[in-house]
Amino acid sequence: MRIFISVLAIVLSVQISFAQFGYRHNVVPQISPDSVDLAYYGKKKFWQGSATVVGLNLGVWAFDRYIVEGDFAYISMNSIKENFKHGFIWDNDYLGTNMFLHPYHGNLYFNAGRSNGYNYWQSGLFAFGGSAMWELFMECEYPSTNDIIATPIGGMAIGEVFYRASDLILDDRATGGERIGREIGAFVVSPMRGLTRIINGDAWRKRSTSGRQFGIPNMTLAISVGARNIKYRGDIFDKGVGLTSQIDIEYGDRFSPDGNKPFDFFTLRGAISIMSGQPILGQLNIKGRLLNRGLIDKKNTQLNIGMYQHYDFYDSDTISEETDRIPYKFATPASVGLGCSCSSLM
Repeated sequence: MRIFISVLAIVLSVQISFAQFGYRHNVVPQISPDSVDLAYYGKKKFWQGSATVVGLNLGVWAFDRYIVEGDFAYISMNSIKENFKHGFIWDNDYLGTNMFLHPYHGNLYFNAGRSNGYNYWQSGLFAFGGSAMWELFMECEYPSTNDIIATPIGGMAIGEVFYRASDLILDDRATGGERIGREIGAFVVSPMRGLTRIINGDAWRKRSTSGRQFGIPNMTLAISVGARNIKYRGDIFDKGVGLTSQIDIEYGDRFSPDGNKPFDFFTLRGAISIMSGQPILGQLNIKGRLLNRGLIDKKNTQLNIGMYQHYDFYDSDTISEETDRIPYKFATPASVGLGCSCSSLM
């Protein structure tokens, strides 16, 4: 409890100032997914998805072992036996490693299943399986309790957002340079989906429908760019002003009584900065609706209640060479809660 209060006090004592200019764009109209696309890409391929997860782990381990030569990558049968014998521990790696890079890795496991016909919950099992394989078999360090939680659960949130984002980019009707650009863009956003499309030949196969599994949903996009400055209240330890950009996305209709699939509605906020001594990714917030129930659906009034998954990441570093004080570091990669949406027109 004391640790929580201390962290909260530090966060509240930090002043972050932004000077930004925004651009807002509404994506319309809404288009429902085609049943042909749902049937085509909804075929479950367990062995292909599983092989992708295993191949990913083996590839990352080989890079760590033979290129980076990390001590943790020198595994053996004895190290595996010792991992099972000792069991899980809490590790103390950097916040960026445990709370962002691990969930991002979990997103790759998740999308190995998502790209092979599995839904949100089923793909979560691929994320848990991939994480367990890594923790127990692929390192000669004891398996981490916080990693086995943050990697798959945080990976599910990041993974579903990236999967749906890649869905907006892809168009199986496109050809030529447009098709290449779309496939590359989707691969960057969701590498496992891009790899799966290459393996299946869908990356170059022309079809009569778009291939989008979610159609074109209601979506609002806001982008802002400007200057950023961080300083403490009272004592100012300031390295100067840097550039920053922020993106805010609202995907889906928060007031619709429909949309009962996980992440049919979600919001995302991300902040990237170019500032001396500060991490590039300073903030990432995802809030995705897992369950939705309409309580009131009248002409002028709508009220929904739902369960939401949260992923929150805030990171900073020291802002002065004269002190080792860090303004804030805080993350919640695995969190759920209840919420409601209300709309009333007078």
